[in-house]
Amino acid sequence: MNRIRRIPLALLVLLVAMPLFAQQPARQLDSSLLTLDTIFSYSAKSLGWHQWQADGSGYLMLEPSAARENALDIVRYDAASGAKTILVSAQNLTPPGAQSPLTIEEFTLSADNSRLLIFTNSARVWRSNTRGDYWFFDLNSKKLKRLGDFAKPSTLMFAKFSPDATRVGYVHENNLYVENLANGRVTQLTTDGAQYTVNGTFDWVYEEELFCRDGFRWSPDGKHIAYWQLDSSGVKEFKMINNTEELYPKIISFPYPKAGEMNSAARVGVINADGGKTQWFEVPGDARNNYLPRMEWAASSSEVVIQQLNRLQNTNVVMIGDARTGKVRPVLTEKENTWVDVSWGAIDWDRRGLARGDVEWIEGGKRFLWVSERDGWRHVYSVSRDGSDVKCITPGNYDLIGVELVDVPNGWIYFSASPENATQKYLFRTRLDGSSKAERLSPANQPGTHNYTISPRGDLAIHTYSAAARVPMTDVVRFPQHAVMRTMFDNKELAERLAKLKPVVQEFFRVKIEEGVELDGWMMKPPGFDATKRYPVLFHVYGEPWGQTVLDTWSGGQALWHRMLAQQGYVVISVDNRGTPAPRGRAWRKSIYRQMGIRNSSDQANAARAIAKWPFVDSTRIGIWGWSGGGSSTLNALFRYPDVYQVGMSVAPVPDVRYYDSIYQERYCGLPQDHPEEYKQSSPVTFASQLKGQLLVVHGTGDDNVHYQGTETLINALVAAGKPFTMMAYPNRSHGIYEGAGTTRHLYGLLTQYLNEKLPPGPRVE
Repeated sequence: MNRIRRIPLALLVLLVAMPLFAQQPARQLDSSLLTLDTIFSYSAKSLGWHQWQADGSGYLMLEPSAARENALDIVRYDAASGAKTILVSAQNLTPPGAQSPLTIEEFTLSADNSRLLIFTNSARVWRSNTRGDYWFFDLNSKKLKRLGDFAKPSTLMFAKFSPDATRVGYVHENNLYVENLANGRVTQLTTDGAQYTVNGTFDWVYEEELFCRDGFRWSPDGKHIAYWQLDSSGVKEFKMINNTEELYPKIISFPYPKAGEMNSAARVGVINADGGKTQWFEVPGDARNNYLPRMEWAASSSEVVIQQLNRLQNTNVVMIGDARTGKVRPVLTEKENTWVDVSWGAIDWDRRGLARGDVEWIEGGKRFLWVSERDGWRHVYSVSRDGSDVKCITPGNYDLIGVELVDVPNGWIYFSASPENATQKYLFRTRLDGSSKAERLSPANQPGTHNYTISPRGDLAIHTYSAAARVPMTDVVRFPQHAVMRTMFDNKELAERLAKLKPVVQEFFRVKIEEGVELDGWMMKPPGFDATKRYPVLFHVYGEPWGQTVLDTWSGGQALWHRMLAQQGYVVISVDNRGTPAPRGRAWRKSIYRQMGIRNSSDQANAARAIAKWPFVDSTRIGIWGWSGGGSSTLNALFRYPDVYQVGMSVAPVPDVRYYDSIYQERYCGLPQDHPEEYKQSSPVTFASQLKGQLLVVHGTGDDNVHYQGTETLINALVAAGKPFTMMAYPNRSHGIYEGAGTTRHLYGLLTQYLNEKLPPGPRVE
């Protein structure tokens, strides 16, 4: 009779009782080999969070104070020269009666450079720490004051200055407030905020899948505020059990619409910043079956631009609403046979990943910029305010990767793209009026990935260059020559440390899986690689529309774990299948529509079959692993193609796609009510009975994103089919499985040991 290993207790005992590399103790003594205790120590120096000043002459950041231990100063650097000035010392940021200064996490400087908003004492809300305390600091008077004195600690959200910096708006317990900085008077704008009525912020699924968190906008004249309100009443709640925090289990419950279930209703309105009645926009359609993913003031204080995405997410209507009457008029419609992306526009991201909007206004509000795939490639379009004139300003058979800066005064748009190589990224610019061809600014002699934060005036940028085999280098460059003004970090010490390790060669390749279809991949080979011998292969996979793993860029952590495995004697490979977000055209990305789990696993298996024919690959030792969507892809590979893979390690998977959230799953699979058989065929749990190889499943029981419930469903299916497997549950860990002392080290130790046991490293001779 087949038996399932007793877990997780037996596995925990095993890990405690045995050294992780008991079979190869000498590895721990060789300093040229990576270990589980060193892979996360090879970190690159980087600038970290910084904020350009409005005039583009310098940037601000946080630095350890020389005068106060364990404290931070706010400093200004001249961008070109690097000259440093302490803008606000830690001493000035010590509240009256306090013994120590504020622990600054983030700050915002007003447009006139006279006032600061300081974010501190934050608390996590799902993915990010978006709730906390806000303090106001006047650079002239040196006055420091906590905002929202009426509120409990760590309960304010998204505070931001009015355009003239005389007031601050913020969200507290699902209501909007405005505080006057001169007299401290607080005006509560909304009063209906409650558990299921949310003003100025969003529910779980809007935050996770549409990147909506900060839910209000000051009008340009500062007289009004436009905001979202979500009604989640009637949305079914998901419940999680926290067994480790208190003596008795603690139940966590929150609205979470799964695929095909009822969504929150969203609406957008405008309210006077001094208080009054909200004017709601008359957006047509069922609010429960449409989304409002983006909203901004429409380059005036009288109109708001709103995007409405239908539930199937194949039609996005851009409309302009009159702030006085609430009347709306459509100006542009984006429609696809598959789905429409709403997050590729000229988005301004802040430190917490908050999407500010897709529309960028030019020509004094007469036109706006828009990103579309309407011609088969992702491009920027210039659109007249009424939508009657739509003109592509980045034409060509290539994809825009992202908009980096819209420089309206000088008439340029800066964007990233990589027309020849989908694994790389470079900076280009072109004229906003479409009168010029795209001009590449990134140097031709630096193949790899180039990232930029460009000054508001477009003449300077903080530039970071890296490649898979090159540690990051950060410098300040001047455009358009891309002349280096000064080097900030060359990471020479890191490069020297890495050079002392036994070399692992990482190379990029393309593999043909069918006529006309080649997939990008990378491969790490062991030190002393001998092509006459056969090596075990571990595939790393994501495989879904929100993850591209084959990138020519430096990365630490997980990449160094892969390097450690290569040093042990594995060939480590990753391949991007069709449906991943590579810049290879709309047809490439959207071929996975209503084929989730099917197209990606087929492409991966065909790639594995082709690679298994390479003379140095041991086709009897093929493993695969992945996390989240990659965990699902691992299950699909092992269950659907048991002849290809012998070992799989699946972390935080979605075994049944019906169990995931409405926005993500319906975007790529349609509604389960319309396509029940496709949902079944897209779910790896359907094929669990076909398991032949060795399977390890890992999940955090506190995962609010990909619920542990799905893994329990998988366990039931494997048990019913009599299939042996190994399981590890991490109590109360979220989707990243990092909370708690020793968790990351333990997790990678678990994966390493399982791989060593089930897929032994090292070559074999024919």
